[in-house]
Amino acid sequence: MGIKCFWFLVMVASLNFGCKKPSDDSGLAPPVPPVNQATPSFNNVSISSDKAVYNSGDEVTFTIENTALPATAKVRYKHLNTILSEVAITGATWKWTTPATDFAGYIAEVYSSENGTETIYSAIGIDVSSSWQKFPRYGFLSKFSPLSDDEINTVISNLNRYHINGLQFYDWHNKHHKPLPLSGTVPAATWKNIINSDIYFSTVQKYIGSAHNRNMKAMFYNLVYGAWENADADSVQKEWYIFKDNTHTNKDFHPLSSPFLSNIYLLDPSNTAWQTYIENQNKIVYQFLDFDGFHMDQLGDRGSRFTYDGTFLNLSQTFKPFINAIKADEPQKDIVMNAVSQYGQQGIAEAASDFLYTEVWSPFDSYNDLANLIKQNNTYSNNSKNTVLAAYMNYDMANNKGYFNTPSVLMTNAVIFAFGGSHLELGEHMLGKEYFPNNNLTMKDDLKIALTSYYDFLAAYQNLLRDGGTFNDVSLSSIDNKISIAKWPASQGYVACFGKRVGSSQVIHLINFKDSKTTNWRDNTGIQIAPALIKDAQLTLTSDAAVKKIWVASPDIIGAASRSVNFAQSGNKVSFILPELKYWSMIVVEY
Repeated sequence: MGIKCFWFLVMVASLNFGCKKPSDDSGLAPPVPPVNQATPSFNNVSISSDKAVYNSGDEVTFTIENTALPATAKVRYKHLNTILSEVAITGATWKWTTPATDFAGYIAEVYSSENGTETIYSAIGIDVSSSWQKFPRYGFLSKFSPLSDDEINTVISNLNRYHINGLQFYDWHNKHHKPLPLSGTVPAATWKNIINSDIYFSTVQKYIGSAHNRNMKAMFYNLVYGAWENADADSVQKEWYIFKDNTHTNKDFHPLSSPFLSNIYLLDPSNTAWQTYIENQNKIVYQFLDFDGFHMDQLGDRGSRFTYDGTFLNLSQTFKPFINAIKADEPQKDIVMNAVSQYGQQGIAEAASDFLYTEVWSPFDSYNDLANLIKQNNTYSNNSKNTVLAAYMNYDMANNKGYFNTPSVLMTNAVIFAFGGSHLELGEHMLGKEYFPNNNLTMKDDLKIALTSYYDFLAAYQNLLRDGGTFNDVSLSSIDNKISIAKWPASQGYVACFGKRVGSSQVIHLINFKDSKTTNWRDNTGIQIAPALIKDAQLTLTSDAAVKKIWVASPDIIGAASRSVNFAQSGNKVSFILPELKYWSMIVVEY
C-alpha cells in the first residue's frame, strides 16, 4: 500500500447478470402481492461483544446498555434467517456458546414483542471462524508514539466493534531492509521510520497484545524489495538490486525528499540471496514481536527493469517466488501482498498468499470497477481466496481538515460488501489517503453508527456474501414502479440489481443509485447524496422452482436484522413486497 501509484490494466469483461427493468414483459400477469408484515421499530441501543471472531464452542460475552431495555427483552440467535435459540435478558452482560460449525456467521437480535408488534433494540454480527483468512476484515494502525494502555485499548475496542479481525501495522519499522533495529542483542527502545517519525517498541508490542486479546491478527508491513541508502553497511549486496539499465549503472529507486530519511532502493524479489537475507531479518522481528504474519507491499509497474547481470526483469513475475520462499521459511505465519492496481495479482493469487488485497487507483474509478476487481481476484484464485480492497474515500477532500461524506462511504461499502469483498478503511481513524497517518477527515456520528451495522451485516451474512456461490441472472421487476430496476452495472437514476446462487438459495442484491450524483466510488469532492428511502415496493420474481421462503436484510434497516416476508406464487411468478430500500437491501429466496 503506502505510496500512490497509477497503473493501467485491461479489465475483465463487464459482468453479465442482472434484473429486468419495469418495462420488461415476462408474459403471465403476476399474482397480487400479499399484505406485508409491519416493520419492527428500532431503538438502536448500544451493544458489543468481547472478541472480533470466535472459534466454534467459544463463549461470547455480550454487553448492552441494559437500562434502555424493557423487562420483557429477549435475545435470539440466528444463522442467516433461521432462529437457533432465544432467551430472556436479565442483565447488562450475558454469554452465548457458539455452535460447532466452523466458518459461519450469526446475528444476535435483542427485541421485545407486545400485541404482535416487535421492537428491535440492538443487533450484532458474530463471526465463528478458526482462521481469519477465510473472511478477512482488515484494519490498520499507523501511530506508534508513546501511548498509554488505555489509549491502545480504546483503539482496539473500537475496531473490535466493527469485527476487524486483522490489523496492518503500517510503517512501524526502521529501515526496510532491516526493520527491527537492535541495541546489542535486544530491540532498541525507539527508532525512526522512513518519514522520520518516532516509533516506540513498547507501543508496537502493546498493540499486538491488545489485538490478540480480541482474537485479531497482527501483520507487520514492509516492502518486498526495499533498502535504504548505504545498505551495503548492513550486508545488502550490489548484485541483488534492480537496475534501470542492463549495465547495472543506475539503480532503480523511489525518490523521497525531506522529511523522509532516505530514498528507497529496489531489490529483485526473485533473487534467492535477497530472499534469505530478508527471511533472517523477519526472524529477528518474530523473535521479539509476536506478529502473526507479513503484509507485503510493492510500488506497482516500474517499466523495463534489469537484474545486475543485465537480464530483463519482469517484476510482476517475481512476487510469486518471493511469497513462496517466505511462506516456506515461516509456514505458520500469514502472508498477504498488495497488488497496486492489480499489478502482479495473478502471480500473487497463485502463490501461497492467504487472501488477496488490491490497492485501487485509476483507471478503476467506477463502482463497476470495484465489482470487477473482486470478480477478477476470484477468477485468479479459483474462488479460493477472498478480497480486501484498499480504496481511499473522498481523496481530494483529505488534503484538508473536514468530514467524510457519509453517502460516499456507505455506497462504496454497499458495492464492495455485496460483491463479497471487504474494505481496508478503519484504524485509529478512517482512511482518506494512501499515507495512513493522514487523519484530516473524520467520521460524523451518523457514519460511525451506520458503519457498525454494515460490519455487523458483513459478519452475520458472510456465508451468503463471501462463501462461494455463483453470480447469475435473475428476472425481477417492479409492479408499482416504486423501484426503477436496472441490471448491474450501476447507473444513475436506477436501482442496480444482481443475483447470486448460493446452495439452494437465490440471493438478490439491490443497490440504490436512484438519487446518485456520481458513479465514481471515490467521490473526491464529496458530492454523493443519501438516496431517498423507498418503502413497500411491490416486486415480482420469475422462478420456475417452488419457493419455500423469502426473507430480507439490510445494513440500513433495523440494525441489519433479518425478517421473513409474505409472498404469493402462481406458476413461475412470485410476488412479494420489499419493506424498505435505502442504500442496499439483500433479498434471499429459499427453495
